[in-house]
Amino acid sequence: MIHLSRIVAVVLVLLAIALGAYAWMLSRAKPAAPVAAPAAADSRPSAASFPIVVTTKAVPAGQAIGADALRVERLPINPPGAFQDVAAVAGRVPVSDLGEGTPLLEGQLVSGLALHVQEGERAVAVKADEASGVGNRVRPGDFVDVFFVLKSDGKDVEHTQSRLLLPRARVLAFGSISLDQLPSARNADGKTADGKTADGKAANAQNPRPEAARTAVLAVPVTDVNRLALAETVGRLQLALRNPTDTALPDPALFAELPTALQPRPFGPGTAGRAALQGIDRAQAGLRAADLAGGGSAGAARPMVVRTVASTAPARAAGGATSRGGTEFEIIRGDRRETASY
Repeated sequence: MIHLSRIVAVVLVLLAIALGAYAWMLSRAKPAAPVAAPAAADSRPSAASFPIVVTTKAVPAGQAIGADALRVERLPINPPGAFQDVAAVAGRVPVSDLGEGTPLLEGQLVSGLALHVQEGERAVAVKADEASGVGNRVRPGDFVDVFFVLKSDGKDVEHTQSRLLLPRARVLAFGSISLDQLPSARNADGKTADGKTADGKAANAQNPRPEAARTAVLAVPVTDVNRLALAETVGRLQLALRNPTDTALPDPALFAELPTALQPRPFGPGTAGRAALQGIDRAQAGLRAADLAGGGSAGAARPMVVRTVASTAPARAAGGATSRGGTEFEIIRGDRRETASY
């Protein structure tokens, strides 16, 4: 029994020695390298990107951008005024040349009052005051009839007269207020749909006196710009405010068409008749003050004057030979003079 106890004691001593040696070895050994953490790219999302409309090809200034010249790309930036939808940009017009891959911004595109001018129209400013501007009660978006008064001057205007010049002209701007400056949620007088002002207060029953306007910008068909400009130069304009639901217009078939200041080029032999001047061509032909005052006449054609002039110069015959005699004709069409001989 004593012998067994000694054996157990020796084993325990040896085990203690072994454990002590193992602990000493562990204390001198280098600490194990920590397990590497997963890569940051694995635990974090990718860098933020934004859908931005860019050009797919060069776009010249002044031409509408087609949908085929645009695409949406994801970019790491989101600049102010950028677009996220191609449909919001297609058809817009850039103010400067754009290269391929250029992000489109609102500041690069035509904006302002020009976008409210429809095809075939021109925005024209005319003088306005409290009397001619309906007591400064005209607002952008209204429709007005433009009357004009011509006083007799003994030259172009034989009798003082007043008549309707342009019916139902659309007002684009009046004074310092224009259509492109009006918030969609407010009326032209600055009130919201519930009758309150911008600060949320109820509008007073007595509004302050409107700001005096000096000009009114009207949307005018290009063929009528000459009438408006000439009438304002030789006479006085008067705006008459009308209800927007009143769409009555004069019947143009009841009145003779005014002749133009410039006459079309004469027809050549065997050519078909030319259609009446329209649109930008008629605007190019112009208008005279006398014709505006006189109202034109049926046919609206200038008289053609043919004057025979005796010629003493030798007339050139066929083949280059010259022969004495011959007659020259001077043809006068308005301000144009042509000479023909035979």
